[in-house]
Amino acid sequence: MKVVLRITIYLIVFVVVVGGAGAIGFINTMNNGMSIYDKAVPALTNVQVPKYDAGKPTVAVLLANEVTEVFDFLVPYEMFAMTEAYNVYGVAPDREIKSLTGGLDVVPHYSFDEMDAMLGKSPDIIVIPFMPILDDNKYVPVREWIRKHSDVNTTLLSICNGAENLADTGLLNGKSAATHWGDINRLIKKYPDIQWVKDQRYVPQGNIVSSAGLTSGIDATLYVISQQLGDAVARKVAENMNYPSYDYVTNPKMKPFNAGLSDITYVLNNAYQWNKVKAGVLLYNGADELDLSAAFDTYAASGTTTTLTVSSKNEAIVTKHGLNLVARYQTKDVPKLEKMIVVGADAESEAAEDIKQWNNSGNAKLMFLHRDMSGRFAMDPAFEDLAKQEDIQTAKFAAKRLEYRATDHLKLEGNPFSFEAFGIPILLGILSLLVARFIDRRLIGRKKG
Repeated sequence: MKVVLRITIYLIVFVVVVGGAGAIGFINTMNNGMSIYDKAVPALTNVQVPKYDAGKPTVAVLLANEVTEVFDFLVPYEMFAMTEAYNVYGVAPDREIKSLTGGLDVVPHYSFDEMDAMLGKSPDIIVIPFMPILDDNKYVPVREWIRKHSDVNTTLLSICNGAENLADTGLLNGKSAATHWGDINRLIKKYPDIQWVKDQRYVPQGNIVSSAGLTSGIDATLYVISQQLGDAVARKVAENMNYPSYDYVTNPKMKPFNAGLSDITYVLNNAYQWNKVKAGVLLYNGADELDLSAAFDTYAASGTTTTLTVSSKNEAIVTKHGLNLVARYQTKDVPKLEKMIVVGADAESEAAEDIKQWNNSGNAKLMFLHRDMSGRFAMDPAFEDLAKQEDIQTAKFAAKRLEYRATDHLKLEGNPFSFEAFGIPILLGILSLLVARFIDRRLIGRKKG
């Protein structure tokens, strides 16, 4: 009986100490990544809306009331805009500031009602990023608007786990679809009427195209562009992005990713890497959307880094293709940072005044993510810098999480794994054994008088 009681005590103490600490750490990391804009709204005097051309088809890229996946929103937006053949807008239930994962905030170009009034019909393409349904009451307008504009004349393009948002509407029932490898087994159980496909980068089904994880959305977007504007236009977009995997556009078959033991690094980083690197991301007029995504969806989503948006002025920042961003901090009031990430191969000339102000602030040293990286895909230097900042295993999982396949040419240098993420649970485990030993001696092992 005493043996059973001892084992029970040791297990309970271990779970409470190690598991409890890890659970708190994991929840805090997830909450930080999903944080919503909550500051006083600045005087947005610089907000711009791309001019509407009635002769062009219109692409609506959705934003939720709570939070939207940063890559899923930014990258398809940029790709359709790069063709110069579409009207491309960020659209949301209202015109309030909307947040992307990692802490990047966007001002929608139009509300749903405003876009309906302007077009007088459905958009030609609706891009559906992953929008976690955290509060169903706040999410209802998104669900209803997708359903309202789901006729065969509108192409519905879901990116990554945006397939779950599409499945939530019922429009995928009886159809095939792709989604992120890490969630597909959960969605198979949740939506059994859908044929979930694990071995394709994207799945076309009539007017619906669904992509697998994150960078697979590039292939799906290029596929839609090639179908509407021709292969030459799609190839030109891929070339301008330095995207290395165009072959998937013509043949989306792939070897599926599966969860593996090495993925434990991601869980441990989120749960036990408590000393997060605090990194700024400088927002400046003309910043490239894909380059920005490389910062937010590599560092912030790794579980190792808290990213803070910073600008030199308290006004809207307009990206290369007309998105309006709002920084949560200005140069003069940002907390002390460990690094300031500046994206873009031409940032040193395009953001010269912003960089000058930052250097005068005496805060963290600037890190030019894409310096001397001309000709490379924007994500590549982010993976390489993450390996140096953290460890190689973290960088490898970042690429896997993004479903990025062209990793053979990456030069990953750094520690083999995170000593902090692995070391803290080991120390907590030792502490739990000592606590359990103390309880054992006090309650069970006490010698009879």
